[in-house]
Amino acid sequence: MIEKRIMLDNIAINTKYSVNRGQAILFLHFAGGNLNMWNGILPQFENDFSVIAPDLRGHGKSDKPLNGYHIDDMANDMYLLLKHLDVAHCHIVGSSLGAEVAISLAASHPELVISIVCDGALYNEFGEYGLFNGTDAEIEQKKKDLYNRMIERKEPTFTSKEEYVEQQRVKLTSIGIWNSYFKDLYESNVELNEEGNFKSCYDFNAKIQYAKAYWDSQFEKYYKKIKCPVLFIVSEEEWKDETIKRIVLAFSDLLDVCEIKNIEKSIHPYVWMQFPDIACNVVKDFIIDRDIVGNKK
Repeated sequence: MIEKRIMLDNIAINTKYSVNRGQAILFLHFAGGNLNMWNGILPQFENDFSVIAPDLRGHGKSDKPLNGYHIDDMANDMYLLLKHLDVAHCHIVGSSLGAEVAISLAASHPELVISIVCDGALYNEFGEYGLFNGTDAEIEQKKKDLYNRMIERKEPTFTSKEEYVEQQRVKLTSIGIWNSYFKDLYESNVELNEEGNFKSCYDFNAKIQYAKAYWDSQFEKYYKKIKCPVLFIVSEEEWKDETIKRIVLAFSDLLDVCEIKNIEKSIHPYVWMQFPDIACNVVKDFIIDRDIVGNKK
């Protein structure tokens, strides 16, 4: 596989890819991650599919512009990337933020997307299909409170790459999911700042701008436009939450073809590193026998 920064209009998107085999699958990582989260996944697809795994803008080795962190902006990056790679149709596997970008791309370019696997975009933050549904005034106050808490926090910095990775190891070990795939991700997810300290590759400005856009997201508007089959991968904890379960079922009703899969003991958005073999089998069962327009053969 090739990994390089590809210039698209005014932004460079770092991408790992191999586009010389079969149908294409676009793998989109979660917020705060990078393309290395797929290290346990890509080898299980690259022999039979063309595979494309970018760092989304503001992440990894991709450019980190001052603005453009709505999922529609990131979806347009992916449209340009696929065009650059001469990919006319693709499946998309999206984790959390990646799923949100996937549904935006499928809604705006339905001719491009064969199917979507969504480990994310399962509910909004606010409103009828959100985790909090209050009055307009209550929702706006919640958003203001969240924003103020975000900007009051200083971006975490570390004296060494090892200190950053160790913090992640301690956190994920405490919930029993640390393994070599998480180690690969976080060792590749740290960079030097201008002061010579180490920090996450997830740009702090990008994080704030994305969060503000996310709080206003209404994913139902995207699902109403999507024509391809969608598979929702729901973590065990999410499926046990009655509010989330209700919203997932409501979103599924908006789609022509939708399946829901719960992976036992999975934790959002880590299932791709937590249980890569199981997650790959779920994806393959969903997409392996779908033709170019997304219908079962």
